[in-house]
Amino acid sequence: MQKLARASLSYMIIGLISGVYFREMTKFNDFEGWTQLSVIHTHTLILGMFFFLIVLLLEKSFNLTKHKNFKKFYVIYNIGLGITLLMMLTHGTMTVLGIESSAAISGIAGLGHIILTVGLGFFFQVLLQSVKNS
Repeated sequence: MQKLARASLSYMIIGLISGVYFREMTKFNDFEGWTQLSVIHTHTLILGMFFFLIVLLLEKSFNLTKHKNFKKFYVIYNIGLGITLLMMLTHGTMTVLGIESSAAISGIAGLGHIILTVGLGFFFQVLLQSVKNS
């Protein structure tokens, strides 16, 4: 349970820093318009902090960490979320700086989303099995 609380805390810190980065980066560069930096803050807080707070509550009720696939979920989900957020940061920063984005950025972001989806698949497998066994 400590690992889940720390993951939530880590994503909270990253989410808050990303919000400050968005505000300061766009202000410093006199940027007006849409950038992915504007949504990285909420993505990090929802998919990171709040998601792991919910998993922590579910762990308390259903002992999710005892399931054989919990570690797979945890590792794969965090890798997918990390890649996704990093690509949002990269693409958003490039937009603010006026640098043309390449197809590689979109491809890696798509890969991050796919990995995140696989992680969510493992999560729901763990959750459904744990609820069934309780």
